[in-house]
Amino acid sequence: MGVGGSSRRIREPRWRMGEGLLFVPQENIGLTMGTQKPRILPWLVSQLDQGQLEGVAWLDESRTRFRIPWKHGLRQDAQLEDFGIFQAWAEASGAYTPGKDKPDLPTWKRNFRSALNRKEALRLAEDHSKDPHNPHKIYEFVTSGVEDLSEPDTSLDTNGRYSTSDIQEAILEKLLSGMGLAPDGGPSGLTVAPENPPQLLLSPNLDVPAPCPKPGPPENPLKQLLVSEEEWEFEVTVFYRGCQVLQQTVFCPGGLRLVGSEAGDRTLPGQPVRLPDPAASLTDRGVTDYVQRVLSCLGGGLALWKAGQWLRAQRLGHCRVYWAVGEELLPSSGHRPDGEVPKDREGGVFNMGPFIADLIAFIEGSRRSPRYTLWFCVGQSWPQDQPWIKRLVMVKVVPMCLRALLDMARVGGASSLENTVDLHISNSHPLSLTSDQYKAYLQDLVEDMDSEVTGEACALTFRLDQ
Repeated sequence: MGVGGSSRRIREPRWRMGEGLLFVPQENIGLTMGTQKPRILPWLVSQLDQGQLEGVAWLDESRTRFRIPWKHGLRQDAQLEDFGIFQAWAEASGAYTPGKDKPDLPTWKRNFRSALNRKEALRLAEDHSKDPHNPHKIYEFVTSGVEDLSEPDTSLDTNGRYSTSDIQEAILEKLLSGMGLAPDGGPSGLTVAPENPPQLLLSPNLDVPAPCPKPGPPENPLKQLLVSEEEWEFEVTVFYRGCQVLQQTVFCPGGLRLVGSEAGDRTLPGQPVRLPDPAASLTDRGVTDYVQRVLSCLGGGLALWKAGQWLRAQRLGHCRVYWAVGEELLPSSGHRPDGEVPKDREGGVFNMGPFIADLIAFIEGSRRSPRYTLWFCVGQSWPQDQPWIKRLVMVKVVPMCLRALLDMARVGGASSLENTVDLHISNSHPLSLTSDQYKAYLQDLVEDMDSEVTGEACALTFRLDQ
């Protein structure tokens, strides 16, 4: 087929071994001499058709469902071949060059998953990534898949240009023409793998094959952060007109409630944290009276609790409260607050998903350290145009586990060295992890939270359809 006015034969991608890792040469499908990022779906269809990657295969003759091995990098039986598809995409997309870049299995897997998730023509049909014997995921095209393959690519090349190469168009046409049915009714040259290929061994005393046991993946200790029964430790600091009057660290079963009186309402959930009497620390009588008025309007208090990957808040009195996520040393004054704590319903004030994703990016050096400190302005508007120390009551709440996660990222050092982190949650013990282990656990946590969000969205859609 002619390309750009000339007739050149399109070379088939070849697999070879190098540096102990599988990789695809730069002339692989959809890549224009190392400058054009390929489209994920034409590239993936090519890999599925070739059937040369371990565990990567079509599951039906109509080419709508396929499986991808999804083994955790910390499993004892993990081999480099288990990550062949992730490395192949890293090389094809220009993110990894053997002999030049350091292998990064968690990043390869994350980038591959993100590339697939952005495609509307594709969906995750089944998630068996936690299967101890055969971890994998099954994807399927919600349409024929051809429509998505024919869309122009909007990926940036290395020069920052958006373009679609003639070579890609030629390869795409070649791919689509190869999707025709063979005379026997099935796709030509198609290899179909069973969804759950059995792995058997013969028992010493029996002729009947027995399942081959495999060690399961180690439990991710960071998943304790999402367990509803676990109690987080919070550091609460209270300021009256910029003067620190209280700093208290508490484990809070069911969350915490900032209250303005000794008793509060004991029937409400959450551990009460009493804001101190201003007369004991302030000398200005007028300011003392104003602070006491604010505290008297707190009523049932300001409630803060953990729900899955979210921190949620609700005010249980008449006193209005504004919040923002800022630095530990000072709130994000000078601009608008992130929101107002609602009175008649709960409201999300912190999502751990973006925090963990930003933490991974911080470890990789691609962004600044993520913020995790909650600031509340009680009884007044947010100090947008004034110094925050002019506000009557400001409360800072630090989830200690998030501070510990960031500290671990900052002192990670060489990947061969172990560092210890205390999650500051109930029933946890100090963890000793290398930087590579820590990053892999963080990535695994992101996947769990992504799956949880997807499951919630699907459940909501189902309820709406009823």
